[in-house]
Amino acid sequence: MADKLYFTRHGETFWNVENKICGATDIALTPKGRAQAAALGQRLQSAGLPIDLVLASPLSRAAETARILAEAAGLPLQIEPRLTEQNFGIFEGTPRNGAAFRAAKAHFVNRFGSGESMMQMAARIYPLLDELRRSGKTCLLVAHNGIARVVHSYFFDMTNEQYAAFGIGNCELREYDFR
Repeated sequence: MADKLYFTRHGETFWNVENKICGATDIALTPKGRAQAAALGQRLQSAGLPIDLVLASPLSRAAETARILAEAAGLPLQIEPRLTEQNFGIFEGTPRNGAAFRAAKAHFVNRFGSGESMMQMAARIYPLLDELRRSGKTCLLVAHNGIARVVHSYFFDMTNEQYAAFGIGNCELREYDFR
């Protein structure tokens, strides 16, 4: 059984700068985002955290972040499709703080038109976390803000409001305890 899990969100993207929802749209890292990934990799390397494997979303912003930090920290990397960000359907590319999006996020079965509900996303992330817990490996997940919400809710009780409001910064590192 694994004791810990680490999580980080990808580096800054062009749509993060423009305050747009990325979702499943494949948006590239900015130069700052690449620098954030390199800095996190150096921090990981110097901290000597007991990470066995980096698992990353296949979307380029997370995969590139993971590649950069894994190389800097000397860690093996594997792409994990279940870490793909939630598809926000009609809200992709719209303002992150839009009133309609905030209201829609409060409904966990909402598929945002052609997207994926939060419940569907949790249905693919919770089993992954169960597998990682049983694996005995300490992993670093490199993914997205939507995935961060699900991961956090796996470890902590959250109200609907807390879940909808939860987020982490680009290349912010979180540690979770499976015990």
